[in-house]
Amino acid sequence: MIHTIRFRLTVLYSGLLFVLAALVLGGIYFAVSKTTQERPITTRYAKAYSGDQYLGKREVVFVEEVENAVNVATLATLREYSLLTLAGLYVASLGIGWVLSGRVLRPVRSITRTAEEIQATDLKRRIRLRGPRDELKDLADTIDTMLDRLEAAFSAQRQLIDDASHELRNPLTIIRANVDAVLASPDASEEERARAVAIVDRATTRMTTLVEDLLATARRQGTAFADTDLDLAAVAGEACEEYAAPAAAREVTIVRELGGGLDMIGDADALRRAVANLLSNAVRFSPRGGTVRVGAGRMGGWLWVAVRDDGPGLREADQERVFDRFWRGESSRRDRHTGLGLAIVRQIVESHGGRVAVFSRLGQGATFVLWLPPREGAGDAPPGTNPLARSLV
Repeated sequence: MIHTIRFRLTVLYSGLLFVLAALVLGGIYFAVSKTTQERPITTRYAKAYSGDQYLGKREVVFVEEVENAVNVATLATLREYSLLTLAGLYVASLGIGWVLSGRVLRPVRSITRTAEEIQATDLKRRIRLRGPRDELKDLADTIDTMLDRLEAAFSAQRQLIDDASHELRNPLTIIRANVDAVLASPDASEEERARAVAIVDRATTRMTTLVEDLLATARRQGTAFADTDLDLAAVAGEACEEYAAPAAAREVTIVRELGGGLDMIGDADALRRAVANLLSNAVRFSPRGGTVRVGAGRMGGWLWVAVRDDGPGLREADQERVFDRFWRGESSRRDRHTGLGLAIVRQIVESHGGRVAVFSRLGQGATFVLWLPPREGAGDAPPGTNPLARSLV
Protein backbone atom coordinates (compact mmCIF):
# COMPACT_ATOMS: atom_id res chain seq x y z
CA MET A 1 0.00 0.00 0.00
CA ILE A 2 2.87 2.38 0.71
CA HIS A 3 3.83 2.27 -2.98
CA THR A 4 0.42 3.42 -4.22
CA ILE A 5 -0.28 6.88 -5.58
CA ARG A 6 -3.05 7.29 -3.01
CA PHE A 7 -0.63 6.76 -0.14
CA ARG A 8 1.91 9.18 -1.61
CA LEU A 9 -0.77 11.82 -2.18
CA THR A 10 -1.99 11.39 1.40
CA VAL A 11 1.49 11.80 2.87
CA LEU A 12 2.23 14.78 0.62
CA TYR A 13 -1.05 16.50 1.49
CA SER A 14 -0.63 15.86 5.22
CA GLY A 15 3.01 16.91 5.22
CA LEU A 16 2.34 20.18 3.42
CA LEU A 17 -0.62 20.99 5.69
CA PHE A 18 1.45 20.17 8.77
CA VAL A 19 4.35 22.38 7.66
CA LEU A 20 2.00 25.26 6.84
CA ALA A 21 0.23 25.02 10.19
CA ALA A 22 3.57 24.78 11.99
CA LEU A 23 4.80 27.92 10.25
CA VAL A 24 1.62 29.84 11.13
CA LEU A 25 1.59 28.78 14.78
CA GLY A 26 5.35 29.19 15.05
CA GLY A 27 5.07 32.73 13.68
CA ILE A 28 2.37 33.59 16.20
CA TYR A 29 4.36 32.11 19.05
CA PHE A 30 7.51 33.95 17.96
CA ALA A 31 5.66 37.28 17.75
CA VAL A 32 4.15 36.86 21.22
CA SER A 33 7.45 35.75 22.72
CA LYS A 34 9.24 38.85 21.41
CA THR A 35 6.79 41.12 23.26
CA THR A 36 7.16 39.25 26.52
CA GLN A 37 10.25 39.28 28.69
CA GLU A 38 10.23 36.45 31.15
CA ARG A 39 11.79 37.66 34.40
CA PRO A 40 11.21 36.89 38.10
CA ILE A 41 8.90 39.09 40.13
CA THR A 42 10.88 41.35 42.43
CA THR A 43 9.64 41.44 46.01
CA ARG A 44 9.53 44.97 47.42
CA TYR A 45 8.30 46.35 50.71
CA ALA A 46 6.58 49.58 51.68
CA LYS A 47 5.44 51.09 54.98
CA ALA A 48 1.74 50.69 55.59
CA TYR A 49 -0.38 53.10 57.73
CA SER A 50 -3.97 53.07 58.88
CA GLY A 51 -4.67 56.64 59.50
CA ASP A 52 -1.88 57.75 61.81
CA GLN A 53 -1.25 54.28 63.04
CA TYR A 54 1.84 52.51 61.62
CA LEU A 55 1.07 48.96 60.54
CA GLY A 56 4.55 47.85 59.52
CA LYS A 57 6.08 46.85 56.20
CA ARG A 58 4.00 45.10 53.50
CA GLU A 59 4.95 43.34 50.19
CA VAL A 60 4.18 45.44 47.10
CA VAL A 61 3.82 44.12 43.50
CA PHE A 62 3.83 46.59 40.61
CA VAL A 63 1.24 46.40 37.84
CA GLU A 64 3.81 45.90 35.11
CA GLU A 65 5.16 42.85 36.81
CA VAL A 66 1.67 41.41 37.10
CA GLU A 67 1.20 41.91 33.37
CA ASN A 68 4.51 40.23 32.68
CA ALA A 69 3.50 37.21 34.75
CA VAL A 70 0.22 36.95 32.88
CA ASN A 71 2.05 37.12 29.53
CA VAL A 72 4.48 34.41 30.55
CA ALA A 73 1.64 32.12 31.56
CA THR A 74 -0.20 32.86 28.32
CA LEU A 75 2.92 32.07 26.28
CA ALA A 76 3.33 28.74 28.01
CA THR A 77 -0.33 27.91 27.43
CA LEU A 78 -0.01 28.91 23.76
CA ARG A 79 3.01 26.65 23.34
CA GLU A 80 1.25 23.66 24.86
CA TYR A 81 -1.96 24.12 22.87
CA SER A 82 0.01 24.72 19.64
CA LEU A 83 1.78 21.41 20.00
CA LEU A 84 -1.48 19.63 20.74
CA THR A 85 -3.15 21.36 17.79
CA LEU A 86 -0.33 20.38 15.43
CA ALA A 87 -0.53 16.74 16.54
CA GLY A 88 -4.31 16.64 16.09
CA LEU A 89 -4.12 18.48 12.79
CA TYR A 90 -1.59 15.99 11.43
CA VAL A 91 -3.74 13.01 12.39
CA ALA A 92 -6.87 14.63 10.94
CA SER A 93 -5.04 15.60 7.75
CA LEU A 94 -4.01 11.97 7.22
CA GLY A 95 -7.63 10.87 7.31
CA ILE A 96 -8.87 13.74 5.19
CA GLY A 97 -6.05 13.28 2.70
CA TRP A 98 -6.77 9.56 2.42
CA VAL A 99 -10.45 10.18 1.69
CA LEU A 100 -9.83 13.04 -0.76
CA SER A 101 -7.11 11.19 -2.66
CA GLY A 102 -9.42 8.19 -2.91
CA ARG A 103 -12.15 10.35 -4.46
CA VAL A 104 -9.69 12.00 -6.84
CA LEU A 105 -8.23 8.67 -7.97
CA ARG A 106 -11.59 6.91 -8.33
CA PRO A 107 -11.66 7.60 -12.10
CA VAL A 108 -8.20 6.07 -12.40
CA ARG A 109 -9.45 2.88 -10.77
CA SER A 110 -12.38 2.85 -13.19
CA ILE A 111 -10.02 3.26 -16.14
CA THR A 112 -7.73 0.51 -14.85
CA ARG A 113 -10.60 -1.90 -14.19
CA THR A 114 -12.11 -1.39 -17.63
CA ALA A 115 -8.71 -1.76 -19.32
CA GLU A 116 -8.13 -5.05 -17.48
CA GLU A 117 -11.50 -6.40 -18.61
CA ILE A 118 -10.94 -5.50 -22.27
CA GLN A 119 -9.47 -8.22 -24.48
CA ALA A 120 -8.32 -8.16 -28.08
CA THR A 121 -11.24 -10.39 -29.03
CA ASP A 122 -13.80 -8.10 -27.38
CA LEU A 123 -13.10 -4.41 -27.78
CA LYS A 124 -16.67 -3.22 -27.31
CA ARG A 125 -16.17 -2.08 -23.70
CA ARG A 126 -15.65 1.63 -23.14
CA ILE A 127 -14.76 3.67 -20.07
CA ARG A 128 -17.25 6.52 -20.70
CA LEU A 129 -16.08 8.42 -17.64
CA ARG A 130 -18.57 10.89 -16.22
CA GLY A 131 -17.74 14.05 -14.34
CA PRO A 132 -16.09 17.42 -14.93
CA ARG A 133 -13.95 18.07 -17.97
CA ASP A 134 -10.56 17.63 -16.28
CA GLU A 135 -7.34 15.80 -17.13
CA LEU A 136 -8.74 12.40 -16.11
CA LYS A 137 -11.85 12.91 -18.27
CA ASP A 138 -9.60 13.82 -21.21
CA LEU A 139 -7.49 10.71 -20.56
CA ALA A 140 -10.57 8.47 -20.47
CA ASP A 141 -11.94 10.01 -23.68
CA THR A 142 -8.57 9.54 -25.37
CA ILE A 143 -8.50 5.87 -24.38
CA ASP A 144 -12.08 5.43 -25.64
CA THR A 145 -11.08 6.96 -28.98
CA MET A 146 -8.07 4.66 -29.16
CA LEU A 147 -10.31 1.68 -28.44
CA ASP A 148 -12.64 2.77 -31.25
CA ARG A 149 -9.71 2.77 -33.67
CA LEU A 150 -8.47 -0.59 -32.37
CA GLU A 151 -11.92 -2.14 -32.71
CA ALA A 152 -12.19 -0.84 -36.26
CA ALA A 153 -8.71 -2.16 -37.08
CA PHE A 154 -9.41 -5.61 -35.60
CA SER A 155 -12.78 -5.77 -37.37
CA ALA A 156 -11.16 -4.85 -40.67
CA GLN A 157 -8.46 -7.46 -40.06
CA ARG A 158 -11.00 -10.18 -39.30
CA GLN A 159 -13.04 -9.18 -42.33
CA LEU A 160 -9.94 -9.27 -44.52
CA ILE A 161 -8.99 -12.72 -43.23
CA ASP A 162 -12.52 -14.04 -43.74
CA ASP A 163 -12.76 -12.61 -47.24
CA ALA A 164 -9.28 -13.77 -48.21
CA SER A 165 -10.02 -17.27 -46.90
CA HIS A 166 -13.23 -17.35 -48.90
CA GLU A 167 -11.52 -16.12 -52.08
CA LEU A 168 -8.64 -18.61 -51.71
CA ARG A 169 -10.97 -21.50 -50.97
CA ASN A 170 -12.58 -21.41 -54.41
CA PRO A 171 -9.40 -21.81 -56.53
CA LEU A 172 -8.05 -24.38 -54.07
CA THR A 173 -11.26 -26.37 -54.44
CA ILE A 174 -10.97 -26.15 -58.23
CA ILE A 175 -7.34 -27.31 -58.15
CA ARG A 176 -8.12 -30.15 -55.75
CA ALA A 177 -11.09 -31.33 -57.82
CA ASN A 178 -9.14 -31.35 -61.10
CA VAL A 179 -6.13 -33.06 -59.55
CA ASP A 180 -8.27 -35.77 -57.98
CA ALA A 181 -10.65 -36.28 -60.90
CA VAL A 182 -8.36 -35.87 -63.94
CA LEU A 183 -4.65 -35.42 -63.37
CA ALA A 184 -4.40 -38.23 -60.83
CA SER A 185 -6.60 -40.57 -62.85
CA PRO A 186 -4.74 -43.01 -65.17
CA ASP A 187 -7.83 -43.31 -67.37
CA ALA A 188 -8.00 -39.61 -68.24
CA SER A 189 -7.43 -38.69 -71.87
CA GLU A 190 -4.85 -36.19 -73.03
CA GLU A 191 -7.60 -33.75 -73.93
CA GLU A 192 -9.04 -33.96 -70.42
CA ARG A 193 -5.59 -33.55 -68.90
CA ALA A 194 -4.88 -30.50 -71.06
CA ARG A 195 -8.19 -28.94 -70.10
CA ALA A 196 -7.53 -29.68 -66.38
CA VAL A 197 -4.05 -28.16 -66.63
CA ALA A 198 -5.53 -24.99 -68.14
CA ILE A 199 -8.11 -24.78 -65.37
CA VAL A 200 -5.45 -25.31 -62.70
CA ASP A 201 -3.25 -22.69 -64.35
CA ARG A 202 -6.06 -20.12 -64.26
CA ALA A 203 -6.80 -20.94 -60.63
CA THR A 204 -3.17 -20.62 -59.56
CA THR A 205 -2.85 -17.38 -61.52
CA ARG A 206 -5.83 -15.98 -59.67
CA MET A 207 -4.37 -17.10 -56.34
CA THR A 208 -1.05 -15.46 -57.19
CA THR A 209 -2.77 -12.20 -58.06
CA LEU A 210 -4.77 -12.33 -54.85
CA VAL A 211 -1.67 -12.95 -52.72
CA GLU A 212 0.17 -10.08 -54.43
CA ASP A 213 -2.75 -7.76 -53.77
CA LEU A 214 -2.88 -8.83 -50.13
CA LEU A 215 0.85 -8.18 -49.77
CA ALA A 216 0.38 -4.73 -51.30
CA THR A 217 -2.42 -4.06 -48.83
CA ALA A 218 -0.26 -5.16 -45.89
CA ARG A 219 2.67 -3.03 -47.06
CA ARG A 220 0.74 0.24 -46.78
CA GLN A 221 -0.67 -0.87 -43.41
CA GLY A 222 2.83 -1.40 -42.07
CA THR A 223 5.37 1.16 -40.93
CA ALA A 224 8.00 0.57 -43.60
CA PHE A 225 7.09 3.50 -45.83
CA ALA A 226 9.48 5.01 -48.37
CA ASP A 227 8.13 8.57 -48.39
CA THR A 228 10.25 11.06 -50.32
CA ASP A 229 9.81 14.24 -52.37
CA LEU A 230 8.15 13.40 -55.68
CA ASP A 231 6.42 14.91 -58.68
CA LEU A 232 2.91 13.50 -58.95
CA ALA A 233 2.77 14.17 -62.69
CA ALA A 234 5.98 12.16 -63.20
CA VAL A 235 4.55 9.26 -61.19
CA ALA A 236 1.37 9.27 -63.30
CA GLY A 237 3.45 9.44 -66.48
CA GLU A 238 5.49 6.40 -65.46
CA ALA A 239 2.30 4.44 -64.82
CA CYS A 240 1.06 5.41 -68.29
CA GLU A 241 4.28 4.13 -69.83
CA GLU A 242 3.91 0.80 -68.06
CA TYR A 243 0.43 0.31 -69.50
CA ALA A 244 1.20 1.54 -73.01
CA ALA A 245 1.77 -2.01 -74.31
CA PRO A 246 -1.37 -3.59 -72.75
CA ALA A 247 -3.42 -0.64 -74.04
CA ALA A 248 -1.96 -1.02 -77.54
CA ALA A 249 -2.77 -4.72 -77.48
CA ARG A 250 -6.41 -3.84 -76.94
CA GLU A 251 -6.25 -0.93 -79.42
CA VAL A 252 -6.92 1.53 -76.59
CA THR A 253 -5.32 4.98 -76.72
CA ILE A 254 -3.97 6.56 -73.51
CA VAL A 255 -4.17 10.36 -73.63
CA ARG A 256 -2.11 12.26 -71.06
CA GLU A 257 -3.10 15.65 -69.66
CA LEU A 258 -0.45 16.07 -66.97
CA GLY A 259 0.26 19.45 -65.41
CA GLY A 260 3.51 20.63 -63.86
CA GLY A 261 4.73 21.63 -60.41
CA LEU A 262 2.81 18.88 -58.61
CA ASP A 263 5.29 18.40 -55.78
CA MET A 264 4.34 16.34 -52.72
CA ILE A 265 5.80 13.97 -50.14
CA GLY A 266 4.88 10.31 -50.44
CA ASP A 267 5.75 6.78 -51.50
CA ALA A 268 6.36 6.96 -55.25
CA ASP A 269 6.09 3.18 -55.75
CA ALA A 270 2.78 2.98 -53.91
CA LEU A 271 1.29 5.94 -55.76
CA ARG A 272 2.48 4.51 -59.07
CA ARG A 273 0.71 1.25 -58.19
CA ALA A 274 -2.47 3.18 -57.35
CA VAL A 275 -2.48 4.90 -60.74
CA ALA A 276 -1.55 1.63 -62.43
CA ASN A 277 -4.53 -0.12 -60.82
CA LEU A 278 -6.82 2.56 -62.21
CA LEU A 279 -5.22 2.23 -65.63
CA SER A 280 -5.56 -1.56 -65.51
CA ASN A 281 -9.31 -1.27 -64.95
CA ALA A 282 -9.67 1.52 -67.53
CA VAL A 283 -7.86 -0.45 -70.25
CA ARG A 284 -9.76 -3.60 -69.38
CA PHE A 285 -13.22 -2.01 -69.46
CA SER A 286 -12.71 0.32 -72.42
CA PRO A 287 -13.90 -1.07 -75.76
CA ARG A 288 -11.46 -1.69 -78.58
CA GLY A 289 -10.58 1.60 -80.20
CA GLY A 290 -11.56 3.47 -77.04
CA THR A 291 -9.67 6.19 -75.22
CA VAL A 292 -8.34 6.38 -71.67
CA ARG A 293 -7.60 9.87 -70.39
CA VAL A 294 -5.09 10.40 -67.58
CA GLY A 295 -4.89 13.85 -66.04
CA ALA A 296 -3.03 15.47 -63.17
CA GLY A 297 -3.18 18.98 -61.76
CA ARG A 298 -3.95 21.22 -58.82
CA MET A 299 -7.38 22.40 -57.64
CA GLY A 300 -8.65 23.95 -54.42
CA GLY A 301 -5.34 23.52 -52.62
CA TRP A 302 -5.16 19.80 -53.51
CA LEU A 303 -3.26 17.78 -56.09
CA TRP A 304 -5.22 15.34 -58.20
CA VAL A 305 -4.73 12.44 -60.59
CA ALA A 306 -7.72 11.25 -62.59
CA VAL A 307 -8.25 8.33 -64.96
CA ARG A 308 -11.29 8.27 -67.25
CA ASP A 309 -12.36 5.33 -69.40
CA ASP A 310 -14.98 4.72 -72.09
CA GLY A 311 -16.33 1.62 -70.38
CA PRO A 312 -19.89 0.70 -69.38
CA GLY A 313 -19.88 2.95 -66.32
CA LEU A 314 -21.20 2.30 -62.83
CA ARG A 315 -24.62 2.43 -61.28
CA GLU A 316 -25.06 4.96 -58.48
CA ALA A 317 -25.50 2.19 -55.91
CA ASP A 318 -22.30 0.48 -57.06
CA GLN A 319 -20.28 3.69 -56.78
CA GLU A 320 -20.56 3.53 -52.98
CA ARG A 321 -19.17 -0.03 -52.90
CA VAL A 322 -16.61 0.04 -55.67
CA PHE A 323 -13.70 0.70 -53.26
CA ASP A 324 -14.67 -2.09 -50.83
CA ARG A 325 -12.43 -5.11 -50.53
CA PHE A 326 -13.37 -8.06 -52.74
CA TRP A 327 -16.31 -6.22 -54.30
CA ARG A 328 -16.62 -7.01 -57.99
CA GLY A 329 -19.08 -5.88 -60.62
CA GLU A 330 -20.63 -8.18 -63.15
CA SER A 331 -17.82 -7.75 -65.69
CA SER A 332 -15.17 -8.32 -63.01
CA ARG A 333 -16.84 -11.54 -61.95
CA ARG A 334 -16.69 -12.78 -65.51
CA ASP A 335 -12.94 -12.26 -65.80
CA ARG A 336 -12.37 -13.50 -62.23
CA HIS A 337 -10.45 -10.56 -60.80
CA THR A 338 -9.86 -10.44 -57.06
CA GLY A 339 -11.74 -7.24 -56.33
CA LEU A 340 -8.80 -5.80 -54.33
CA GLY A 341 -7.42 -3.35 -56.89
CA LEU A 342 -9.58 -0.33 -56.03
CA ALA A 343 -9.46 -1.17 -52.31
CA ILE A 344 -5.68 -0.95 -52.54
CA VAL A 345 -6.00 2.37 -54.38
CA ARG A 346 -8.12 3.82 -51.59
CA GLN A 347 -5.78 2.49 -48.91
CA ILE A 348 -2.70 3.97 -50.58
CA VAL A 349 -4.33 7.37 -51.10
CA GLU A 350 -5.77 7.58 -47.57
CA SER A 351 -2.41 6.58 -46.08
CA HIS A 352 -1.05 9.73 -47.78
CA GLY A 353 -3.78 11.86 -46.22
CA GLY A 354 -5.82 11.98 -49.43
CA ARG A 355 -9.26 10.95 -50.68
CA VAL A 356 -10.63 8.96 -53.60
CA ALA A 357 -13.72 9.73 -55.64
CA VAL A 358 -15.57 8.27 -58.60
CA PHE A 359 -17.80 10.00 -61.15
CA SER A 360 -19.77 7.76 -63.48
CA ARG A 361 -23.00 7.16 -65.35
CA LEU A 362 -24.19 3.98 -67.00
CA GLY A 363 -23.06 3.88 -70.60
CA GLN A 364 -20.82 6.98 -70.24
CA GLY A 365 -17.67 5.54 -68.69
CA ALA A 366 -16.18 6.29 -65.29
CA THR A 367 -13.67 8.78 -63.91
CA PHE A 368 -11.64 7.87 -60.82
CA VAL A 369 -9.97 10.79 -59.03
CA LEU A 370 -7.17 10.64 -56.45
CA TRP A 371 -7.00 13.79 -54.28
CA LEU A 372 -3.61 14.17 -52.56
CA PRO A 373 -2.15 16.89 -50.32
CA PRO A 374 0.71 18.97 -51.75
CA ARG A 375 4.01 19.43 -49.96
CA GLU A 376 2.87 22.65 -48.27
CA GLY A 377 -0.33 21.05 -46.97
CA ALA A 378 -3.89 20.83 -48.24
CA GLY A 379 -7.13 22.59 -47.50
CA ASP A 380 -9.95 21.38 -45.28
CA ALA A 381 -11.56 19.04 -47.80
CA PRO A 382 -10.94 18.20 -51.46
CA PRO A 383 -13.30 19.63 -54.06
CA GLY A 384 -16.35 17.59 -54.91
CA THR A 385 -16.10 18.21 -58.64
CA ASN A 386 -14.70 16.11 -61.45
CA PRO A 387 -11.45 17.70 -62.72
CA LEU A 388 -11.83 15.88 -66.04
CA ALA A 389 -15.41 17.01 -66.52
CA ARG A 390 -14.40 19.02 -69.59
CA SER A 391 -13.53 15.72 -71.26
CA LEU A 392 -17.01 14.33 -70.78
CA VAL A 393 -18.76 16.65 -73.22
